Amino acid sequence: MYGWLWHRLPGPAGVRALILTVAALAVLAACFLWVFPAVAPFMPFNETTVGE
Repeated sequence: MYGWLWHRLPGPAGVRALILTVAALAVLAACFLWVFPAVAPFMPFNETTVGE
């Protein structure tokens, strides 16, 4: 997958690396801002089965 992305991007290696870095940071930010908060209510981490 990374090789496919690398060969499809335009420009020299430095520009490609910058584009891939920005794209990875954008995906990470989208996960933390929208995906993880949307999925959190469905995760069973707050439901304990051990009595206190």
